[in-house]
Amino acid sequence: MKVPVRHIAGHLVWSLQGGVWALYRLHPGPDEQGHPEETVRGTYVPAPAQDELLSKVTHLVRSLSGAPRLYGLCAQVDPGEIAWRMVEGVTPTGDEGSDAGPHPWVESTQAALNLLDGQEMHRRTLWLAVPLTAEQGHTMAAASAVWADAAASLGLPPAVIKRREVAAYRQQAERIEAQISGSVAFRPAKPAEVVWMMQHAISRGLPEPLLSEAESSGLYASVLRDDTLRSPSYADLGQVRLHEGGTEDIPQAEAAEWRPDGRRSSRRSGGRWGRTGGGLSALGRRWLQVESEAGHGYQAHLALAECPRAVAADAADVFAQLELMEFPVDYCVDLTLVPAEKAQTQVQRKKAELVDQADQYDARPTGMPSTLGGAARDLGELDERLSRTSVEVEVQSVTVLTVWGPTSGLCDARARALTSVLAGADYRAVRPAGLQESLFTLGLPGAVRPAVLREFTQYQVSEDWALAGAFTGSEVGDPDGMLLGFDLDSGTTRPVLINVAEAPKADASASVGVTGDLGGGKSVLEKLLTQAVVDRGGRAICIDRTPLREWANFATVASAGRCQVIDAAAAEISIDPLRVFAGRPEGVTYALSYLTLQLGIGPMTTAGGVLNRAVELAASGPKPSLHQVVGELRAMATPGGPDTRGQSAASLVDLLEIVASNPLGRMAFDPTLPVVRLDTDSSCDMIVITTTGLKLPPKEAFSQPEVLRQQPLEALIGRALLYLIAAIARQTAFEDPERFCAVAMDELYWLTSSAEGTALISEILHDGRKHGAGLIAGAHDEQELGPDRGLFSYRVLARTANRERAVRGLEFIGLDPTDPELVRLVRTGLSPVGQKARAGEFLLTCPRMNTGRVKVVIPSVERISSHITTTPGASRGRNLTKQPDKADAGGRA
Repeated sequence: MKVPVRHIAGHLVWSLQGGVWALYRLHPGPDEQGHPEETVRGTYVPAPAQDELLSKVTHLVRSLSGAPRLYGLCAQVDPGEIAWRMVEGVTPTGDEGSDAGPHPWVESTQAALNLLDGQEMHRRTLWLAVPLTAEQGHTMAAASAVWADAAASLGLPPAVIKRREVAAYRQQAERIEAQISGSVAFRPAKPAEVVWMMQHAISRGLPEPLLSEAESSGLYASVLRDDTLRSPSYADLGQVRLHEGGTEDIPQAEAAEWRPDGRRSSRRSGGRWGRTGGGLSALGRRWLQVESEAGHGYQAHLALAECPRAVAADAADVFAQLELMEFPVDYCVDLTLVPAEKAQTQVQRKKAELVDQADQYDARPTGMPSTLGGAARDLGELDERLSRTSVEVEVQSVTVLTVWGPTSGLCDARARALTSVLAGADYRAVRPAGLQESLFTLGLPGAVRPAVLREFTQYQVSEDWALAGAFTGSEVGDPDGMLLGFDLDSGTTRPVLINVAEAPKADASASVGVTGDLGGGKSVLEKLLTQAVVDRGGRAICIDRTPLREWANFATVASAGRCQVIDAAAAEISIDPLRVFAGRPEGVTYALSYLTLQLGIGPMTTAGGVLNRAVELAASGPKPSLHQVVGELRAMATPGGPDTRGQSAASLVDLLEIVASNPLGRMAFDPTLPVVRLDTDSSCDMIVITTTGLKLPPKEAFSQPEVLRQQPLEALIGRALLYLIAAIARQTAFEDPERFCAVAMDELYWLTSSAEGTALISEILHDGRKHGAGLIAGAHDEQELGPDRGLFSYRVLARTANRERAVRGLEFIGLDPTDPELVRLVRTGLSPVGQKARAGEFLLTCPRMNTGRVKVVIPSVERISSHITTTPGASRGRNLTKQPDKADAGGRA
């Protein structure tokens, strides 16, 4: 194969076939040069965001001229890349071979490697190549390229590229960048990335170089030396043999039919048509065999030969829908942009031809065919749309779609599957025999479009072409972190990573809000997130309200030797805020809030004022405690006297003595109990406070004060103690901003149902980012997350059968609550009841506002998977989530 590249100077490519191209990476994401970064899109995008992207793409197309080319390439992802992203930011602990053992995150990383081994993974990358106008004229540039080609054959030196010519092309590229700066995000491609595009083209179906390595490589760049552009050799890139219809593995292909996902089918071919000599005929071998040092790869190139005359706007994104295929699909779109004025002239000429044809058909008995009327209407509409604005352009595009496989049978099956899917949407794709090499050449940077491909040209205005979604990319999750699961909106395996601990460093909240029905997988997700924080070096404080003590059981196994379980109901420790935070203003604040909540009085009433004074006096004493508050109130009391403050103090003493004498109240009022110590050493990486035995008022009572006052004493004490426990957890989480701490609370209604609890949650949401902390909260309804639920940056929606709650949940995660398809998805399409293989499906929105449908996977780590589920009757060691089948080369998670 002849490499079409002469020089690569930065992002400028001198073609061996004539001309110079400027290559850009679209939607590049953050990089070291600080180029503009666009918000990462998820699969589910609100209508305003879709309209904004459509406007940007339309602006981009109208800003360009000539014959630019768009590449949508599926870069191969290696499991090792995912592992490196998982360990990003994790600090090693201990020395190798020490008694401390391996880092706890090693097990999860190894489990992820085992899970992803053998999976066909890729990420979509977008590239734009723009031809530049030659300074000395097109004819001279073409002659220079021809001479370079001939000189190589004759052993003569090629024509040199001078510094002045390089500078002139760079100035042109800068003008183009200024023109398209208001459209989609982009950055100039790197020389190694340009070479990767060629390496990717010849390595399809084989292990290919990784794009992640090219992104950080400084190789392959030409340099200016002695006023002349000097280039390294690219000859090794052409050490491949292209053989259209290669037959090396035809016997294996005949043995069994292939499925597009890489599995064999036992169904044999029904006939021998097109087979000669025990093999397929040339017309049946419509693929390209690419032979290199690494082996043989097989590629099938399909040209888009016909598009529907009309298609609904919400179904026109044919390129975006390629992501749903069970195998990767590359596309290359060669564009010719015709100004509106010139396009209108062509339309008028076609109209005149139609009139002549109509006159000729009028003389025939059969009359004029119906197709002429349709063509006339299409031309009329095109003429009208071109007349709307002078900046409109007609897009004449040649589109090539490419699939591949390690065998010709698999490659052929994928090509047939893609053709069938496109036909279902009224797009006709053909796989022309004899043109596979020409279609392959179009996908190489710097190559000129073969003239024979002109017959596949499609004609559209800029806005209609933009609707095809060629510039659309989607990504769910964070750049690094724990392997949460897989993207369900991708046909191939696409891992989803989450890293809540890094959100504060990116100036985002680390709080996670999870809503959904019972059994939707909320608690499993919360445990996975919490355990990942702990294993990666952070801390977690969990409040376990469940009678099964599920968080305590999980922590003692998952974080054995690194966790502390505190049984709040056993009254073996004191959580008296005046003792826990002795000498600190937080102690007074929490003590006053706890007592007003316990007594059911307002802080601005007479009784509230008396209580406030007693708390201040007790806090300023030598031994501050709630027990001392009762003593101060007793000293202020004047039973039966005319002093209203004294009467209030006497009443408060009577009520607090009732609480203090209760076994549950001892943990707040008994001064002899040891004070809880929430240390920050490694033995307390995960602290679980169990509240089993603490009763709560029913949820309905919180909205009716009269009903709430009539609740049993144990329920009222339990409600106040839970607030106090949550307050201590909040304060502890904020102690060390340098070490991230997660505060995990499930069924958050018990806290947000009171004004004090709501204020506490709001404080964590507002101030958690500045203190390196985040709230991981679960609820059955998004309203139970509190009035400040909009501050959750990670938002998760599980199955919600109730329509009203489903609508509120969609609004919570930022999607259109009036979309009937989304409502149906939430009510019946996420983790359907009775289908255990589909457990763990969620809609996930991350801080970058990228929303997608994911499947959470429990890692195959015994200490994590053995006690994480709560399904009654299910084995504790059983993983209820279906993991990708390693035998399925194109399987989806």
